[in-house]
Amino acid sequence: MPLFITKRMETAIEIKGLKKSFGDNEVLKDINLTVEKGENLVVLGRSGEGKSVTIKCIVGLLVPDDGTLNVLGHEVTQLNEDELDELRKKIGFLFQQAALYDSMTVGENLAFPLSRVLDMKDKNEIHEKVMDMLGNVGLEDAADKMPSSLSGGMKKRIGLARTLIVQPEIVLYDEPTTGLDPITSREISELILQMQKKYKTTSIIITHDMECARITADRIVVMSDGKYIAEGTFDSLQKHEDPFIRSFFNA
Repeated sequence: MPLFITKRMETAIEIKGLKKSFGDNEVLKDINLTVEKGENLVVLGRSGEGKSVTIKCIVGLLVPDDGTLNVLGHEVTQLNEDELDELRKKIGFLFQQAALYDSMTVGENLAFPLSRVLDMKDKNEIHEKVMDMLGNVGLEDAADKMPSSLSGGMKKRIGLARTLIVQPEIVLYDEPTTGLDPITSREISELILQMQKKYKTTSIIITHDMECARITADRIVVMSDGKYIAEGTFDSLQKHEDPFIRSFFNA
């Protein structure tokens, strides 16, 4: 009989019993989640369910009321500020609006984290990395442009480039295709997938865009009432017996 050896997956994020309230509003009631290294996990849920609150807890921007939150082998709730800053260097966060610095050119926006996060000094090396990353997102000619002159899709590409230029192990995407037309949304979704494969990143993608979910997700979790109520592939959840879960896929 042939012997089959199953490769053991490594865990990047492990959350157990996570709870978070704001006054009387209990947003996260019992979050349990494991994300494997190299996985693209999509989180679905209605507005106000706490999807963004969860990823803010992951990077230590919010302190949970209860539960454990292990990220890359570190218990986030036990880290001091210096230790948290070191962990954050390994985590990229792509905001809904790209959050580019308006007073800097595109090239300067990408150079900033290289000098600030990685403490790089060599201007030639910085320039080379900036141009290489702009090439990855198809915007080599945008280095000297100001963010105000860019379209929404271009800003998203630059935001993604700036997030990935420090080569984080984890990337957290908060509605990466919001405000974009369907064609540009698809391009951004496909770019997220390409960058995951190239840089082997672990990603959590919060989205209401089902085409983005279909393209990017290795696995999907559905959130409701402060908990994850289902998980699976896009195809399996689309056929789920629960009409509430199916409603995300058949809208």
